[in-house]
Amino acid sequence: MEWQFAALIVIGGLVALMALGLETVFCFMLIGIIGALLLWGGERGLNQLILSLRDSISDFSYLTVAFFIFMGEVIFVSGVARNMIDTLDMWIGRLPGRLGLLAIAGGTVFACLSGSSMGGTALLGSSLIPEMEKRGYQKPMCLGPILGSGGLAMLIPPTSLGVILAILAQMSIGQFFMAIVVPGLLVAALMAIYVIARCKLQPQIAPSYRVTDLPLSEKLMAAVRYILPLGLIVFLVLGIIFLGIATPTEAAAMGALGSLLLAALYRQLDWGKIKRALFTTIEMTSMVLIILTSAQVFSQILVFTGISKGLSGFISDLSLSPIGIIIITQLIILVMGMFMSQVPIMMITIPMFMPIVRNLGFDPIWFGAITLLNLEIAGITPPFGLNLFVMKGVAPQYSMQDVYRAGLPFVYVDLIAMAFMFAFPQLSLWLPSLMFKGS
Repeated sequence: MEWQFAALIVIGGLVALMALGLETVFCFMLIGIIGALLLWGGERGLNQLILSLRDSISDFSYLTVAFFIFMGEVIFVSGVARNMIDTLDMWIGRLPGRLGLLAIAGGTVFACLSGSSMGGTALLGSSLIPEMEKRGYQKPMCLGPILGSGGLAMLIPPTSLGVILAILAQMSIGQFFMAIVVPGLLVAALMAIYVIARCKLQPQIAPSYRVTDLPLSEKLMAAVRYILPLGLIVFLVLGIIFLGIATPTEAAAMGALGSLLLAALYRQLDWGKIKRALFTTIEMTSMVLIILTSAQVFSQILVFTGISKGLSGFISDLSLSPIGIIIITQLIILVMGMFMSQVPIMMITIPMFMPIVRNLGFDPIWFGAITLLNLEIAGITPPFGLNLFVMKGVAPQYSMQDVYRAGLPFVYVDLIAMAFMFAFPQLSLWLPSLMFKGS
């Protein structure tokens, strides 16, 4: 069977099922079953599908997702993150747009502890918007920095979405985590520069106000009490991966244990909060496992029918430069992000695009880092970015149009960061090159 006809059945069928409003996971699973029956040898193909499902769900690396989700949930439900925001507030000083900068700083630190961009947006929104309104901040500076920085949790490790992307792309999770550290910090720095510059040019959108001067000793005490322990948790996750001491799964387990100990140390842990974190972890992990097994089946159908190889050859033969082809793949993801959530986009694009990337000779880790940034953009891209709706839920006094307009400048900031990553691949590849062997 020609790969074009197989692609019409598989990809066309997937689009048709999604258009009917069926849940994404079931769309992929149904396509897997149909593809196995029609293109994979009938009953034998169905048996192979079952074996593939069993093998894919028994992958030890999937535990990484569960531990990271649990770690983030403990940090969120225990209230530790709110203490962190109060401490950061002490250190920001009298910079223009200081509450916007507080949102970015808080989002960056929270991203190092939790992979939930929606959780970050909700936390920062509920904590900072009332104070911003009290200080006379206008809509763009009240909503925008929170929307932008909330998405950092998706980009800065530990990120569950990053784990899923690495698994789908068959990359080292540890190396991929190191690859997205610098780009994530670059995005945060560019957001801070934008906030300061805009507040300098338009001071009326973020009026300055009197800030209480605190003794340095009090600031240091708060930092030691509320920031330093969080830094130790970050080291338990990223540091031991970088040093080659532990695998990502082991590091995730250490991070989860560290978050429990920290919450207990602050006397913010009780059985109700543990139960809430556990149930949320079970629910989200189950969903992720179903998604990953469905994506694995979809990927195998693409490979077995020759769709991946045929599509890779077709695109490689186009009269475009290799970097031009990579740009086209990212434009496709960017457009999809306006209408779909991140996981379905990954399930569709990664199995098709990764063979092309490898065939063109590009580093898959570099491409994965750019793709993750693109997926982060999808969270704040109108009309269906999930973080936009989270913000609307946190701040119902604003219209959806207000939320859209506030988020757009931060989409542009992300695109500038993406341009830097295209121009300077070492932004993604430098840290992985420094990792100890065995990481």
